[in-house]
Amino acid sequence: MQTRPTSDRLRETLFNILAPRIEGARFLDLCAGSGAVGIEALSRGAAHVTFVDQSRRMCELIETNLGPLKIDKNAIEILLQEAFGFLRSSAKKKTDAFDIIFFDPPYAAEYEATLNYLGEYAGSLLTAGGLVIVEHHKENELKEGFRGLHRYRIVRQGDSILSFYRAT
Repeated sequence: MQTRPTSDRLRETLFNILAPRIEGARFLDLCAGSGAVGIEALSRGAAHVTFVDQSRRMCELIETNLGPLKIDKNAIEILLQEAFGFLRSSAKKKTDAFDIIFFDPPYAAEYEATLNYLGEYAGSLLTAGGLVIVEHHKENELKEGFRGLHRYRIVRQGDSILSFYRAT
């Protein structure tokens, strides 16, 4: 398997930070991999989670991981799609905005184009006060801002960093 799942410890830290915001939230797990982050969001009270991954195998794994859980099928959506393409189609269709977008591409991936797009179309993709959280390797220092996004918090844990952005 070529995924790098978010560690249990980092996921726990993430959801301790998000605790006041997660209940009833619309959550996007972008580059979802195994779906562990989105599944955690559901277990913590998110109203809806959209899982997006470009790998058919990972989408099947998400379905398998969700299988034993008693989750309303209307509370989840699993999409086999590349992250940037998903964002582009969502912004054009003006689908329901997300309260929280968790973006965790492979560490070797290019982040900037996707984050610039997220910033430019934050008004369509994020609810008022919505967040974008990016997991990245400590050696991949992300900018303070991407078009309409501004970083307001960084959490470091081992080799991983969570960068928290808000629309400006």
